[in-house]
Amino acid sequence: MRIVFMGTPDFAVPSLQALAERHEVSLVVTRPDAVRGRGRRLEPSPVKEAALALGIAVLEASRMDAQAIERIASEHPDVMCVAAYGAILPDDLLGVAPLGCVNVHASLLPQGRGAAPIQRAVLEGDERAGVSIMRIVHELDAGPYCRQASVEIGEKSCAKVMRELAELGARELCQALEDMAAGQAEWTEQDDAQATYAAKVQKGEMFLDPSDGVAVNRRRVQASLDAAPARAVVAGRGVRVTEARVADVQAVPGAVVVRKGHVFLGCADGALEPLRVKPDGKREMEVSAWASGLRGDSLTWERV
Repeated sequence: MRIVFMGTPDFAVPSLQALAERHEVSLVVTRPDAVRGRGRRLEPSPVKEAALALGIAVLEASRMDAQAIERIASEHPDVMCVAAYGAILPDDLLGVAPLGCVNVHASLLPQGRGAAPIQRAVLEGDERAGVSIMRIVHELDAGPYCRQASVEIGEKSCAKVMRELAELGARELCQALEDMAAGQAEWTEQDDAQATYAAKVQKGEMFLDPSDGVAVNRRRVQASLDAAPARAVVAGRGVRVTEARVADVQAVPGAVVVRKGHVFLGCADGALEPLRVKPDGKREMEVSAWASGLRGDSLTWERV
């Protein structure tokens, strides 16, 4: 098949690479270079980097205007494939390819429509997270799907779940295209009455809070990403908690207990034990190194 691929973040890279191995990807569309990372430098998207490494032409577009649509149409693709492109696609674009426009969406539709289905699944304590291969239609994430698959969340970090689903989505996308080419794809219409929406996670939702239960705070750490990290103020200083577990220790809500290189943060119904942290202005470290600097009686912690 001749394919135009659209995507931007790391999640989309496995799909691009898998398609390039099996099909003719004639053009990759991605969001323009943006300020990313600690250095705050202008950097290309992960998909752009992958496309250039594969020798595929790249179109950078922040929105699908008439010029961008014309450029895509000039490729005469059989199908368009999308994975986390990062912008709404206009109806004029959806009819460009004879086989339409299919999307790797990171949820088991109709559950988890919207921008942050994986992070929401982790925050809500879901047992599994999944991907759906769906047709893009005018309504947000409402098109029929032909394939679905899932992975167990368990104790995995959100970043790890994302990596697993990215690989799983790539495999499901390639199988969907084989089924479509053979006329064997079976499309399931979504039941709108069963739909839920996974809105973008705001930074404030991720702040650890001693008035909340320990499981809630643990899931915030598990769901933490650079864009919305799990943070707290401990002994008067800001810190990001990158790994933690529920501790079999009793502590008063808001109290900090330091014991033999371990730190326990009192929550409403137990204690959260950070395992790795990143104090403001410092590198990420094991909690034992951080604990050595927590001195004094009656230490406390609070929400940012």
